[in-house]
Amino acid sequence: MKEAKLYRKIDDQKVQCLTCAHQCVIAPGKRGVCGVRENQDGKLVTLVYGKAVALHVDPIEKKPLFHFLPGTQAMSVATAGCNMHCLNCQNADISQIPKSPGWIRGEDVSPETLVEATVRQQCQIIAYTYTEPAVFWDYAYDTARIARQKKIKNVFVTNGYLSKESLEVISPFLDGANVDLKAFRDATYKSVCGAHLQPVLDTIQRMKELGIWVEVTTLLIPGLNDSEKELKEIARFIHDIDPAMPWHISRFYPTYRMTDRPPTSIESITKAREIGIETGLSYVYPGNIPGNEGESTFCYQCKTKLIHRRGYQIIENQLANGKCPECGSEIPGVWKQE
Repeated sequence: MKEAKLYRKIDDQKVQCLTCAHQCVIAPGKRGVCGVRENQDGKLVTLVYGKAVALHVDPIEKKPLFHFLPGTQAMSVATAGCNMHCLNCQNADISQIPKSPGWIRGEDVSPETLVEATVRQQCQIIAYTYTEPAVFWDYAYDTARIARQKKIKNVFVTNGYLSKESLEVISPFLDGANVDLKAFRDATYKSVCGAHLQPVLDTIQRMKELGIWVEVTTLLIPGLNDSEKELKEIARFIHDIDPAMPWHISRFYPTYRMTDRPPTSIESITKAREIGIETGLSYVYPGNIPGNEGESTFCYQCKTKLIHRRGYQIIENQLANGKCPECGSEIPGVWKQE
């Protein structure tokens, strides 16, 4: 346990957590929506500090981040807990555990130990992922500061439900993020995730303003968020922030508490990608369809294939210093470790 950094004390020993967009007001002895922040006698503590429930080396393409040091390895870490309860969560075995009373899983891995392991495994990146980094923000913040000293980059794979305060405080140490934009309807966010849409939109905009490299992912779920109108709205939102912001459109498979819908058809993914391109987005990538030509990165100007991908594997990378070798166009992204 460790006292949380971002909260304020209010009347009757209650506290308000300022870490995520829920801004939970928590009475003594109670926990926030995430299940891992608890009011202990008027002090907010994080129950998952240094308690890694998952620790793996992954290709950065798995996050997915396609314009961020392609071909490199990321030390991926998570703790238990989440500030959403998505009915289709693919990591529910670790994200939703704290919603039930009892012991919180996790192995003791201090920020210092995590950074040492990253160096030892020759990873260039630490990815805070699998669950939601907002719920283990204090752990991520301390780790990211140490990692920066070792010239290791930090990325969030997040549902975007961060507070303005938490994002601004960690931004000097946060290099990139993939943000899930699960739908473009507040009603969907409320019924499926137990959250709201606007804070996610605010996070994407704010990350861009803070100079954090951002890519967006939408899991396309049949009959839920796959209408042409909604997809056009998502594409337009991204375009208005930055036409070069990559949009990943991933295929859904039935899981957890959403098993009543079929897997997303490849035709639906293809149509959504076409919508993104027609809207003016430079980089729209299909997800969960290994071998699809759209996985590769092409120069937006001359259409030269710059990075040939298959799944999480880089087959060939012709991107020289962030520029197309054929026409010299600059390709937005993070291409160098420095």
